Parts: sequence; C-alpha cells; structure tokens
Amino acid sequence: MSGGTTLLLTTQYLEEADFLADAIGVIDHGRLIAESTSDSPKEAIGGVVVRLEVDDEHCATAIAAINDLTGADPLHDEERGLLVIPAGEGSRSLVEVVRVMEDASVPILDIELHKPTLDDVFLSLTGHAAKPDSAPDDMQEREVAR
Repeated sequence: MSGGTTLLLTTQYLEEADFLADAIGVIDHGRLIAESTSDSPKEAIGGVVVRLEVDDEHCATAIAAINDLTGADPLHDEERGLLVIPAGEGSRSLVEVVRVMEDASVPILDIELHKPTLDDVFLSLTGHAAKPDSAPDDMQEREVAR
C-alpha cells in the first residue's frame, strides 16, 4: 500500500506553482485547457527561450524580424512587454536575436536566455499573460475576509 498526500493548490502566481507542484492543470476563463507534470509543457516550448523586451514603438518590427529569423512569430506578452522566442541553439540563438534586432534598428531594452517558466507556458497556451488578483483594497476587503 503506497502512502502519500495530495494537496490541491490554486494560484495565479505561476512561479509559486512551478516551485511547489509535481503536476499542474492550467485553467483559463473557467476551463481546464492543459494538465500534465510541470516540466512537460515547458519542454514543449523548448529547452531554453530568449526573453526580449523592446519598446511599444518597435514591437511590430521586432516581431517581423524574429519571424524572418525563426519562421514563426514569438510569443508576445503584452502585459509585461516581452517577446518569448524558443532558443533551440542556446546562446547562439541569443546572439542571432541580437543580430536581427541590430539589423532591424530595434533597440533592445532587456534580453535574457533562460529555461521556460510556467508564465511562458500559460502565454503559449492562452495567448495572454496570467493576471494575479489585485491586492486587497485595505480595510474594506479585510473586513469582508473576517
């Protein structure tokens, strides 16, 4: 007889879920859209991604340049102003993204190479970023909670 405990955690803080969970379910607008181990959907995006931040003025140009480079549009997190690009060749992919941004005259505000997060997975599955609930509105919200 095997023993163990199952705990159901509901959260919009995907970093927390990624750290704590062995298995995840992704719910968007009340519908379960994916269910698996926490690593499986990240592997589907790719082993490594480039996260690129450009200003709104240059975003369309950056997306077009990345499409020319990879043959597909990057994931676009409009809430955080990020483009997420699969980087199958690791640091070489990062260098290529920098090169195409330079060629397209797109200033880079920030760029990083990292393993995909559940935020990246949610964005790839839904087309939009997860939105954590806003913080309680001080006393009125606290009174309701009591």
